[in-house]
Amino acid sequence: MVCVCVCESMDMDLERIIQCIKQGDQVSVQTHLDHYNTQYAECFFFNIEERERRKQKELDEFRKNKMRDFVPDSDPDFNSDSDDAEDPDLLLRRRLAAALVWFIRTQLQPGVLRVTLRTLRILSRDRQALAPLVTDTALLTLAHLGGITSLPIPEGQEEDEEEGHDAEREDYGHVLSDVSSDACKQSDTGGCSRGANANTSSLAVSNVDANVVGASPTQHSLAQASTQTCPALVTANNSQGGAMTLPSVARDPCCTLSTETCHGNLRSVSTETCTAQHHCSPGHAREERDEERDEEVDEEEKEEDDQEGRREALKALCNIIYNSQRAQERVSALRLLYGLSDRLKQGISAKALHSGQFYELRLLFLLTALRPELRVQLQQERGVSMLTAALEQCLSVQWGEEYEVLSDHRAPPVSKEVSQRAVEILKTLFNITYSFHRQEPDEEDAALYRRLAAVLRHCLLLTCDGEELTEELQGHTVNVLSALPLQCLDVLLSVHLTESSQEWEGVNMDTVHTLLTFMERRLDRGQKLKEKLTPVLNLLTESCRAHRETRHYLRQQILPPLRDVVLRPEQGATVRGRLVRLMTHVDTDIKHCAAELLFVLCKENVSRFVKYTGYGNAAGLLAARGMLSGGQVTHAQYSSDSDSDTEEYREAKGRINPVTGRVEKEQPDPMEGMTEQEKEQEAQRLISLFNRLSRDKIIQPVGVTTGGRLEPLCGQMRGSTVEEEESEGESEEEREK
Repeated sequence: MVCVCVCESMDMDLERIIQCIKQGDQVSVQTHLDHYNTQYAECFFFNIEERERRKQKELDEFRKNKMRDFVPDSDPDFNSDSDDAEDPDLLLRRRLAAALVWFIRTQLQPGVLRVTLRTLRILSRDRQALAPLVTDTALLTLAHLGGITSLPIPEGQEEDEEEGHDAEREDYGHVLSDVSSDACKQSDTGGCSRGANANTSSLAVSNVDANVVGASPTQHSLAQASTQTCPALVTANNSQGGAMTLPSVARDPCCTLSTETCHGNLRSVSTETCTAQHHCSPGHAREERDEERDEEVDEEEKEEDDQEGRREALKALCNIIYNSQRAQERVSALRLLYGLSDRLKQGISAKALHSGQFYELRLLFLLTALRPELRVQLQQERGVSMLTAALEQCLSVQWGEEYEVLSDHRAPPVSKEVSQRAVEILKTLFNITYSFHRQEPDEEDAALYRRLAAVLRHCLLLTCDGEELTEELQGHTVNVLSALPLQCLDVLLSVHLTESSQEWEGVNMDTVHTLLTFMERRLDRGQKLKEKLTPVLNLLTESCRAHRETRHYLRQQILPPLRDVVLRPEQGATVRGRLVRLMTHVDTDIKHCAAELLFVLCKENVSRFVKYTGYGNAAGLLAARGMLSGGQVTHAQYSSDSDSDTEEYREAKGRINPVTGRVEKEQPDPMEGMTEQEKEQEAQRLISLFNRLSRDKIIQPVGVTTGGRLEPLCGQMRGSTVEEEESEGESEEEREK
């Protein structure tokens, strides 16, 4: 029964919050929402909690009545439509969300707006309660409160919005009308009608305000509210003991003009009062300075509230877009990507990182990850150039010579905040460049990709404030590098050597060494190999094909000259052993990537590949390439350097089993002591067993053709199968006799 009491208390709290919103009591709303936010700050699964509450209630009823009236065939909590429609808590959360959407479009104090947006962010985690938040009105309002102000009018927007507002009125229009009407009823004076009507018209049906080019959907109503404040708000705040001598100014981040005008009027009033007195006392001057300091403190607090409010609006918008396909479709139609890109470009031009940029980048990543058409749109709007500039700004890149970023080894590790921003940029870059490696870029694009590759090289060599952050940054950097055209990656090696550089044949190998170290760490983890290991394997493979120095360096590190031929190639803790083990992995992609890297390091030579991996491990790749019969079928151009054998390998070469790739112990002859007739009978018995397995389609015998590929041995086995069936028939007749 405790659970029921707690839920009833929560229902009462939400009802009380909605009533306070209707009354326009900002102080009470802020108090109740603060309590609600604290209680549900870490709550992400409202529906799971509701299921547990229902089960507990049914269990309590069963214990009380000692009987169960009805046992359903399935869990009724998973019936989405019918149960959600009858779920009072879910309906209450939807009502609260609708009321809050109405509330943030009215005249609110900065602290109240911040707390309200935080509550909306918590509610946006519940997918079943998103109906009031996926309308055009709610999405545009949150976008503008998040600082995204440049939103063009899409073609055909009028028809789409008419349908959207019909659905909006059907979902929660009654809540808005109740709120707006009750707000006016709280006033003791008759001067509320004008302001209330202005708010109601702009909130209940806001298709006019939301479509103003370059204007906030709340700007029209807020501009009116700044001069025509509803007395219900002032009366409600005064009734709670609040000292509101002047109407509170709207704190929409897009509506700074009215705010500055208000503060300017306050300053002018104090100045005129002072100048009107011909004899100003020293005490009065101190009071004036104190007032100026108080104004500065107030301005700083308001600016902090504004920034926090923008962050909360962007967080809520990210949750809504992630959890709702309808919201994804609407923000695509509303061209939110255009306004978001414009916002990021403004930040890059200002050369100042604002506190909400991380959530702008997270929102951009979600849009490009969830909507394919937005990836194409961002590509066409030169998104690679914009994101490259954002990455340079985030990491404070200093350029040296062409395509070379200066690195300061004495610099402190990259902070968590900076690394997280860089990761969001890299994820978005991968979304729009993942197919570029198949293209032949023109001169302009090649220069852009080389500049990006130089910045990515800088990312690889950075050290973050924590090993996990460093690996995360390197992982996303590798993903973007693997997506760029191969000919643009030459800048990874064309860097001047320093005293601390890894050098091979006069070339700087810092990047290649970092990639190799990164690959080894991923091999050691052994988790999610397909998504974490295949990008770096592919990148190293293609780099080895394109750059002779890279292949020589990696071959020296991964496939050094053989000395120990006692262990199998897949045994041991060396990099070669771990890669050879992956050649027989159950995942085809992982198996192919690992084998391909080793094959390229062997210059795609079959005999050398078998020497280092064993024929059993190499058979899969060789069969796929049609090279089981040996030879070298490749179009790649490799140097003519030879594979020198060590003294230990030359001595044991004659005793190495080519299938296992090691020296095997001598085994006794299984046919020792058998006569020729017994050997022939044993061979016939084995053939009969193989034929039976083949006939039952358990195995399929194959052979190697002259072209080096595997083909079934159906024709060769047909005669022996007929003979086997005849011999089996004769043996059965003899047994019957």
